[in-house]
Amino acid sequence: MLRNIPSIISPELLKTLAEMGHGDEIVIADGNFPAATVAQRLLRADGHGVCDMLEAILPLLPLDEYVDRPVALMQVVPGDTTKPAIWKKYRDIIRVYGDKFIDFDMVERFEFYERAKRAYAVVATGEKALYANIILKKGVVRG
Repeated sequence: MLRNIPSIISPELLKTLAEMGHGDEIVIADGNFPAATVAQRLLRADGHGVCDMLEAILPLLPLDEYVDRPVALMQVVPGDTTKPAIWKKYRDIIRVYGDKFIDFDMVERFEFYERAKRAYAVVATGEKALYANIILKKGVVRG
């Protein structure tokens, strides 16, 4: 066992986060996302929500400070009246760990899928909120 690693972080996820390099991306996907279809590396986090995963991952994974928007969300599809309340929760969590965080990169649905296909890994959660998918771009660890 290790200390100070949240129990929600599986050994496989911890290994994946350590393997990622600067600029690599990880998707934390909601329960509706086609994670198994798009993932190069699929990690299961069934029974957990995206907010819990963010709170566990962000203390370990620095966000890329060399890009304007190191965090991306899937845009609401035109015509869909959903107003994702979870995005405010994401903003609050990210601001604790990403001191240079300004705003989200809003990505069209099918472009988001293509970006997810290029991501280093996809974490499939049991999140039930709609449009709860999020992409984090890894930054550098400073000494």
